[in-house]
This record gives sequence, structure tokens and C-alpha cells, in this order.
Amino acid sequence: MLAQSTQRGRKKTVFLRARCASARNAGFLCWVGLPRQSIYAAWPLALPPIHATVRVLVGIVEEIQKRRTFAIISHPDAGKTTLTEKLLLYGGAVQLAGSVTARKHQRATTSDWMELERKRGISISSTVLQFDYAGCRINLLDTPGHKDFSEDTYRVLTAVDSVVMVIDAGKGIESQTLKLFEVCRRRGVPIFTFINKCDRPMRAPLSLLDELERVLGLGAFPVNWPIGTGFEFQGVFDRPSRQVHLFERTIGGQYRAPVAVGAFDDPLIRERLSEETFAKVSEELEMLDGAGETLSAGAVLAGKITPVFFGSGLNNFGVQLLLDHFLVHAPPPKSHLIAGTEVAPEHPEFSGFIFKIQANMDPRHRDRIAFVRVCSGKFERDMAVLHPRTGKKVRLSSSHKLFGNEREVINEAWPGDIIGLVGHADFGIGDTLTTDHKIVYQEIPRFTPEAFSWLQNPNTAKYKQFRTGLDQLLQEGVIQVLQLRDAAIKAPLLAAVGPLQFEVVQFRLESEYGAASRLEAAPWTVVRWLAAGLTEPDLDSLSLPTGARLAYDMGRNPVILFANDWSANYFGQTNPKVTLSSQPVGRIV
Repeated sequence: MLAQSTQRGRKKTVFLRARCASARNAGFLCWVGLPRQSIYAAWPLALPPIHATVRVLVGIVEEIQKRRTFAIISHPDAGKTTLTEKLLLYGGAVQLAGSVTARKHQRATTSDWMELERKRGISISSTVLQFDYAGCRINLLDTPGHKDFSEDTYRVLTAVDSVVMVIDAGKGIESQTLKLFEVCRRRGVPIFTFINKCDRPMRAPLSLLDELERVLGLGAFPVNWPIGTGFEFQGVFDRPSRQVHLFERTIGGQYRAPVAVGAFDDPLIRERLSEETFAKVSEELEMLDGAGETLSAGAVLAGKITPVFFGSGLNNFGVQLLLDHFLVHAPPPKSHLIAGTEVAPEHPEFSGFIFKIQANMDPRHRDRIAFVRVCSGKFERDMAVLHPRTGKKVRLSSSHKLFGNEREVINEAWPGDIIGLVGHADFGIGDTLTTDHKIVYQEIPRFTPEAFSWLQNPNTAKYKQFRTGLDQLLQEGVIQVLQLRDAAIKAPLLAAVGPLQFEVVQFRLESEYGAASRLEAAPWTVVRWLAAGLTEPDLDSLSLPTGARLAYDMGRNPVILFANDWSANYFGQTNPKVTLSSQPVGRIV
């Protein structure tokens, strides 16, 4: 009987061993879920639980394979948010696409939900959009493009398995795109490229491909190829299917673009193309087939090749092809390393980390929501988890699926999912939540502020609103407050990666909390952290350059503010025994 049962379960066992070979962790065999030494000692008695565990793990593997978690990145104005909205349209998540520059009678984009984002037409904060399409659960994260908000974008990149990099066809690779690419390369994140705005004056497609390979140092495989460029852009040739997709424009790009599909030499397709366009595209396709890169799934996942798509997000040209091909080639959730130990998505214990906190997302309740990337195991609402930083057990009862600023209660989630947890004032950016005390993630990068300003409260009657609003906005972790040592003025000294963050704080304080404020520029541009353990007499003995000041960060760690890099270097020369660091000490608050 035992032999028969073993034979019946052999196929599942072998399959799961292959699927989970890399998921062995902390003395557990992933396909069994029992301590290694216990398997053989109690094999006959353990057979039913083993089969039950196998069924559970089959379910976990199936759910993991359905997940696609990715971010969209670009330089400002490359069309990132517009493309995000069109992916929602073609994914069936919205029926009518919004516009970044929407007027009163038009629908605004789903991802830019903040009032300031809609006023300025730029993305200020990253947004999570979760929806189902073609048998996949998609977690799409739209990110800010402006460098002043890059801290938010870099944190998002820790929570995704791949990215879509949007490039303006008329400008090519721009500075912020290059910076974000380097972050993705260091983290081993596969990159898919969408060359946008092909319906406007653009550079030659072959020139854009050459730039991708030359500047980024990776192969570029065009999955489709533009038919016509600029105002003569009519559609794309899909190389895998060898089919032409010719599009028609819709009013404002609000609806799916009508498309005619056929072979390149089909008479109905051929008659819509001029002789010049047909000859040029034919020559370019022949060149690509003879001398171009070869698409390899392994090379894409290793970051050696980027699949390239041409199109127009504004007019919906090529968006469907991008979405469909991306879901085929993009990776499912990957493993995470902790001190050299691999934690696979199939690991039986739940774990995840907080990569973003959004304050006042629902103005009616003044709540805060923590964005959690699920890394392993199964999340269930009301489950109790360990919060390693505080050592406390926490019950996660208010869990939500996110779609812009909309949310709905979710009862379960799997590796790759992004969930929102409401409340929990003790949670901070970078925190781990887990049912296994051995798992503690160190995923979130830390950033050095480069802009400093005092924030004044001009209306003492509004002090409570001012203080409450500022405290809640500080929890998002994109700005810090420094306190000057022996300062006569107790006004908060804000520190951020870029000055636009201060304008966002001012606007949100007034619009969300009813507290006006006044900014006053500070004379410093460089901050350096001192070593921990320095006493007050040690600080008194420091020889500071002219204009430099001692201060404390929110964790009461001592820092020095300098007017410029020269001043910081001079301090290092005159105080050779003092260690300075450009990175904040301790966790992100």
C-alpha cells in the first residue's frame, strides 16, 4: 500500500523538487515542509500530511507563476503615466483612458490621483495598480520621473521583478533614464523598452537601437518595428508573428485603437502603404533578421538583452502588443537573498517588507497605509506576524488591494503581490513582516539629502494642524527633519533629495490639513553623519569650517551641515580622526 501511494505521488514529488530546488531554506525541504531529519524517521506515518503539503505547495507554485510585478520608469515627459493608463485600458481595468492634462470635462489618469499631480501634470508619488489580465495577476507600479522624487522611485525598484523603460523617440536616452537604468542593472532587474511617441517627429529607429546598445551596454531586440515614422507612423510589424498591425486614431486616445492585422505582403495591407514606406521597412526588417540580436529568455532575465517595442501611448499604437509580449517574457516573482541565504517565493513561511508609506490617503479618516511587497508564503487577513524591528507580534486585520487611491479589502495574497496595510503607527519604511524570525530583509536604499529649508508656521492658531500634518507627512520617509544644536529658532529644518519635495509638503499641509506654511531657504547643501557614540564634549571639541553647523536627525544622531563639498572636505582634513558618513545612521523613519 505504501509503495502504491508512493508511486502515485511520484510525479508531483519530482515536479515540486524541480520547481523548488532553489527554495531550500533554514533546514527545510520546500516540497515537504518538514525538518530534513524528520522525513525518514516517520515516513509511513507522515505520508498523508506530506501529500497535503504537496497539494498546498502546488497551489503556491501556481499562484506565483501567475504574478507579474513591474514598474514603469522614464525621464520626465517621456509618456510614462500615459502608457500606464493605456495598459489599464487594454488590460480591461478601465473602460475609458484618462489624460495627464485632463480638463474639467475629461477624465484624469488613474495613477496620478493627488490633487497637485493633476494640477501640474506630473507624477509626484508612486502608485500601485493591481488588476487581472490574460490569466495573470498584474501589480503595476507607476513611478515619478523627476529627479527630486527619485527616492520614491528607487524604493519602488526594490519591490518589483522587472521594469518597462519608456524612451521618447525624439530624444532617445535622457539623464534620468540612464540613472534609473543603472539602479536596475545593479539589482539585476530585467528591462523591457518601449520607444514612445513614434507618431511625432522622431529619430531613425536604427539610430535609437544603436544608442540603446552603445550607451546602456546591452543587446536590443526589436520585438516589433515601426511602419512609417512621425506623422506618417501607421502601425508596427510584429516580428514573432510576422504580422502587420495598422492602427486608426481615436479621439483623445480614450478608447482602444481600431486595428487591421495581416501579412506584410497582403494586398489590403499593401495598398495602405506608400512605395517608399514599404521599401524602407522591407529593407530594415531584412537587416534585422540577418544581423540583429536573437531573443533569448535567459538573456532577457539575465539583463543582457532588452526586448524593444515601438508605439504611441497617446494614440494607443502598439500598447496591446507590448502588454501581451511582456506577460509572456517577464519573470514571475524571484527569490531574495538575506546574508547569502536564499528565500524563495515558495518558502512556506510568510514574509514581506514595507517599501512605501502614504499618509492621508483617505482624507476622511486621516489614515496611513503601508505598502508591502509579499516575498514568500501566503498572506491571510487577520494573520499574526512578527515585526522584527520592535520584536512585537502584530495582527494584520486591515489589508487591502490597491488601485490608485482606491482600495478594497483583500483576504489573501501571494508572493509578488503588493498589499496595503492600514493603521499600524509602528511600521516604518524598510520594516520586515514575517512568520519566521530568521527572515529580516535589508532591501531599502538610504539617500543623502541635498536640499534644506526651514518650514515656518505663520499662523499660531493653526499650530495643531501644522504639527499633525507635518508629523504624518514625515512618516512617508521622503523628507527628514533636522534640529540645529543650540538653535534659538525651533522651526523644523527640512531635508530632502530635491527642493520640489518642499513644495509638495507645503501644498499638502494646506490642502489636506488646512495649515498654511512659509519656506525659508537654508544656506547648506551637504550633510554628513558623525559616528555613533559621540558625547556632548566630543561635539564641542570639533573644529567646524565657517558656516557649518551641528544638528541632529530624527533619530537624535549627530550630523554636520556644510555649505558645499569643499567645506566638507576641509573639515575632513582638519579633523582627521573624525569619521563622516554620507549615509543616514539607522533605519528610515
